[in-house]
Amino acid sequence: MRALVIAGQIAGRLDPATASAVTAALALGGEVDVLVAGAVVSALAAEAARLKGVKRVLQADSLALAHPAAAPLVALIVKLAIGYDAVVMAAGSAGKDVLPRLAAVLDTQPVSDVIAIVAPDTFRRPIYAGNAIETVRTREPRRLLTIRASAFPPAPTTGGRATITAITAPPDPRLGRVIAESAGRGDRPDLGSARIVVSGGRALGSKENFDRLLIPLAEKLGAAIGASRAAVAAGYAASELQVGQTGRIVAPDLYIAIGISGAIQHLAGMKDAKVIVAINTDAAAPIFSLADYGLVGDLFEIVPALTAAV
Repeated sequence: MRALVIAGQIAGRLDPATASAVTAALALGGEVDVLVAGAVVSALAAEAARLKGVKRVLQADSLALAHPAAAPLVALIVKLAIGYDAVVMAAGSAGKDVLPRLAAVLDTQPVSDVIAIVAPDTFRRPIYAGNAIETVRTREPRRLLTIRASAFPPAPTTGGRATITAITAPPDPRLGRVIAESAGRGDRPDLGSARIVVSGGRALGSKENFDRLLIPLAEKLGAAIGASRAAVAAGYAASELQVGQTGRIVAPDLYIAIGISGAIQHLAGMKDAKVIVAINTDAAAPIFSLADYGLVGDLFEIVPALTAAV
């Protein structure tokens, strides 16, 4: 079986979730190639070539691929897919955008959010906000998979000796155009790959309080910042910081939930964290049923004291 992993990128570097996608693809039991697509991606291709287990890196440089738009990338993957038994992507925002479109073009049923490879045609995935796990066997001759990066250890980023092959991208189908693009700036780790995440909820009361309390703590811990859906809806944080079933799925070593009650949608996005610390005034909040450590009290007193003690 041959598998093609679609690489992601963050701020000009290879998305760490790509290494986890390589691990999942290797579990299918065959050769693994990686597609690196974009504009001027030679450095990314070299980075992907160092991933252990990768046989070949396909480097597609094109202005049509300069922005993270699904249509031109799908046109490229369709051209390549005939030579592969599986196409694998991390289940992030790009995977949720690209794989359904690819599945429609190829008339193939995809399997999303895979957390375990049982056999080349059999996979496990969470349903009902992670409260149940279903085992899926596909009869499709070509598997289209998005994998939950937190469920697969990343492939080693050294030791790989993949060859790099330049390929030509097809013309842009021009089904849409990018009008504007913005990205967060800062030195904090990416939310999806951070070892420590500090998340805030609606109880913080305002964006000013969210920033005033969470940013100093995150900076001291070297942590990424996350937010509940309610906090994002209230305008306290950007949508890309949302943790939960409809946001980012994270599994850090330490997750600190501040003023988050623990709705099932949020728990689905962070319950795989190794250690969970909850700070909330409500002792009956659902988050405490999942937390390893709980602090019941006023977050406006506890968080500054915790920050000062770090």
